Amino acid sequence: MTIKPELELLEQHVSFGGTQSVFRHQSQTVGGPMTFAVFVPPQTGPLPVVTYLSGLTCTHANVMDKGEYRRVAAQLGLIVVCPDTSPRGEGVPDDEAYDLGQGAGFYIDADERPYKQHYRMWSYITRELPALIQRHFDVDRARQGIFGHSMGGHGALTIGLTFPEVYRSVSAFSPIVAPSQVPWGQKAFTAYLGGDPARWRAHDAVALIEDGKRVEALLVDVGLADPFLERELKPELLEAACAGAGVDLTLRRHPGYDHSYLFISTLMEDHLRWHAERLKRASPAGSAETRPLTSLPETANV
Repeated sequence: MTIKPELELLEQHVSFGGTQSVFRHQSQTVGGPMTFAVFVPPQTGPLPVVTYLSGLTCTHANVMDKGEYRRVAAQLGLIVVCPDTSPRGEGVPDDEAYDLGQGAGFYIDADERPYKQHYRMWSYITRELPALIQRHFDVDRARQGIFGHSMGGHGALTIGLTFPEVYRSVSAFSPIVAPSQVPWGQKAFTAYLGGDPARWRAHDAVALIEDGKRVEALLVDVGLADPFLERELKPELLEAACAGAGVDLTLRRHPGYDHSYLFISTLMEDHLRWHAERLKRASPAGSAETRPLTSLPETANV
């Protein structure tokens, strides 16, 4: 009898001395196949790992193809994991709208039909995927960070605030900071969690801070030409919540930039260096600062 391997390799490429791979596996959490990308730098481990959560309609491929993270991750010695945004495939509930169903998991565990069987992205991201990565890659469990974009920024903030002892660095591009207060979040939370707003607070970064959750520091970047800024993102709500709670928030507003991956790729180096610095501090031996590759050009921060 042939035993199928836990990870199915879909593609693999050498980049900046490291390896960019895409894998598929059968997820027990979501009850079907899940795909993720992982970049492993050329340094030897155990290495710090950062997980990037993508936004509405995206898969692992958007940031892998457009995010421009590999050069800096290779210099800093960071493993970068890029999961999908939802379960997919035949039998997985979907919706004709882009902001619900497949591609729009919102990084929560759904309780409502028809979504509750498969839409368990919170447990997948916080439990199953990290355990899978730890089994197959040489990662330092004490040095994990999380970041993301838009819906993924929402996921990174809420997961980081809920598990600060696990995710020692947290940042976001254009995040949905208060989904309970904006149309995207209200629609998804009603469908996945039901109509009681009190149940939504555990998945709302602003509400979590108001309810006492804390992290050491946050980095958030938004573009002032982002068409979703005023209606869906509302960074001023996060700014007010952090100020009231004493959370160290670096919120940067960038004139002319929008919601696209052109914005994300412009600031990707800043975010990876932010994570590398904080994960260095998290190392008991202070050894998380990996040696830059001398064969790669040094570039200034954005």
